[in-house]
Amino acid sequence: MHLTIREALTIYPLTEAKLVAGKKGESRIVKSVNMMDAPDIANWTQSGEMLFTTAFAMKDSPEETVHLLRKLNERGAAGLGIKLGRFRTELPQIVMEEADRLHFPIIEIPFQYTFSDQMNALFNAEYRRNTQLLQNVLVKQKKLMQFSLKQDDMEAMFQLISGIIGYPMAILGAKGQILFHTSNWTNEQLQMDWTWKHKAGWVHSGKDRAYRVSLIQQDDEQLGSLLVMPDAVLLANVEEGLFQQAADILAFHMGFTFRSHVEASAQRDLQNNLLRYLEKGAPLEEFLELVQIQGLHLFTGAYQCVIGKVKRSNHSASLEEQSTNKLSELKQLKQYMETHPKATNLKANHFVLKDQLFSIYTANQSEGFPEEDLSQLLAKYAGDSVCLEEAEVGFFVSPVKSKPIFLREAYMECVETHRLSSRLELPDRVLHFETIEFAHLFQNVSSNVMEDYCTKILRPLLEKDAEYSQEMIRTLEVFIRNDGQVSEAAKQLFIHRNTVTYRLEKISDLLQVDFKKVNDLLKFKAVFLFRQFLHVRP
Repeated sequence: MHLTIREALTIYPLTEAKLVAGKKGESRIVKSVNMMDAPDIANWTQSGEMLFTTAFAMKDSPEETVHLLRKLNERGAAGLGIKLGRFRTELPQIVMEEADRLHFPIIEIPFQYTFSDQMNALFNAEYRRNTQLLQNVLVKQKKLMQFSLKQDDMEAMFQLISGIIGYPMAILGAKGQILFHTSNWTNEQLQMDWTWKHKAGWVHSGKDRAYRVSLIQQDDEQLGSLLVMPDAVLLANVEEGLFQQAADILAFHMGFTFRSHVEASAQRDLQNNLLRYLEKGAPLEEFLELVQIQGLHLFTGAYQCVIGKVKRSNHSASLEEQSTNKLSELKQLKQYMETHPKATNLKANHFVLKDQLFSIYTANQSEGFPEEDLSQLLAKYAGDSVCLEEAEVGFFVSPVKSKPIFLREAYMECVETHRLSSRLELPDRVLHFETIEFAHLFQNVSSNVMEDYCTKILRPLLEKDAEYSQEMIRTLEVFIRNDGQVSEAAKQLFIHRNTVTYRLEKISDLLQVDFKKVNDLLKFKAVFLFRQFLHVRP
């Protein structure tokens, strides 16, 4: 029997009785009932026992009755039902006050009803309640078994289990991540530092409590926990068994069918934590802790960071459709890069962050970082039309870093490389921060200063014939862009290298510069950077 005093008073003929004292104890659980015919009955009273009496044993001394109440309360008795009229017509005030102080319920039973009437009514009500509960559990078990045989309703698994259980519930992954949640508990309550034991039982968070069952595979791997928040004070054994059955089914599906769902949830947690660190300056330690928990190896030595962007020329779709398509394209790009056969030369971890793919590349070798290998790999990705049809892929690369604390710096350098690449309309599909470092340094120089500097340096050329001047300046620009390599400049200009050499000699004489000097090369690098800024500024 597991009725509260409040519930017992709703069962006829106890509906005719009256709770006269200890009203704050009406939530006490009645586990059994017994007759009281001796003053020392308290010595044999069990926890949860409801006693019925004619008050014969307490008719002489109110003080002894108070002592009896205290002892019954200590033994955990549920309450006391007294039939007044034969030995007492009313309870002494001292007894009523003590019952109120102890929150010990005293029920006044009408004289015309026998104790057997009361006891039979309680037993019958409990029998009907247990029968109904058992039927409900059997129906739920049948639904669980039907669901466990299905393999085609994966997306709605958690919702179906929740509907069958019929109580608010939450499902947590092995790392404490929230996979499903219908209760009124906060995320902080759900993600408390539970003691993750295999044994099922109650867990508490302040005044709230939940029945927790571990989700365990046959190989004893713990996949997480099922938390059920029933509205009942006590659970019947059959309900506890139902929760265990639901947990077993969840563990089966999560272990074999839903492992990808759990892993995706853990990946989302990692990505969100990384984003908070990169964009909002959250502590790096939180991200590193998640990295360690998931068994990743991001910082085994020197590393480089890369931001990947996907761009389509067709903008006819709505903003919402564009956002959805971009996310899908980034996931395709991530999968393509992870499965590319040449990707095995470098360790890589990829994260989809909003509208970009952020990658951390670590070298397999013990010393140094193969920058050239990464550049060639990214160029392969960017130029492979199989990856994403009708889309342009660009990569923006940070310098090599040596410690995890430089991760945010590397990310910001990738972001700045992309921003300046767009601003200066650079055509490169793979762009390194070193390439735009000058632009980053001089981007805030005023237009007037840039224009005056370019005119001053190039004046002797600008004063020549327009066609001749344009040809020479174009040759000089390509030469500077290719870091002073004559052969590369000749290839891009589609002329012989001797022609490039001849033009450079003419330019050197005209502008009074020496292309073997670093200062003169830097001077012209600044000139053509300024011309590029002036071209894109309104």
